[in-house]
Amino acid sequence: MGGVNEAELPTLYEWAGGLAALRRMIDCFYDRVEVDEALSGFFPGGVSEHHRAHVADWWAEVLGGPATYTERHGGYESMLRHHLGLAITAAQRHRFAATMSLAADDAELPGDPEFRAAIIGYLEWGSRLAMENSQPDADPVAHAPTPRWGWGVAPPYQG
Repeated sequence: MGGVNEAELPTLYEWAGGLAALRRMIDCFYDRVEVDEALSGFFPGGVSEHHRAHVADWWAEVLGGPATYTERHGGYESMLRHHLGLAITAAQRHRFAATMSLAADDAELPGDPEFRAAIIGYLEWGSRLAMENSQPDADPVAHAPTPRWGWGVAPPYQG
């Protein structure tokens, strides 16, 4: 299967429903994280409004929305700094990914397989990079653009 012509399609950000929909997903995710024994330790005292808003901006930018995270919050370098030294385990990374998938359901993001495959593809890629970069002996790339994720090989089904 080949790639798709992204220029002819809505962005994942648009397909998701924009920033409000992604913020719902992020809030559902962190609501779950705060009560999850494997993940809550990363956020002693809970997940702040500030953090939730920044992560929603990150996801919006990655999925093709406005470059707010890069312009206002420091882009890739800032996101990288937040993960350095956390020593995320494989089990925690997996729990993170599964919890975000459940949060997409909770937030009622589009359920079509093409959209879910695309966002889960980013989630797998990004969470594995975060896990690798969080290790004590990591040597992460210091400067990179904020990733922009697209549909990949399966365009949205539009009947």
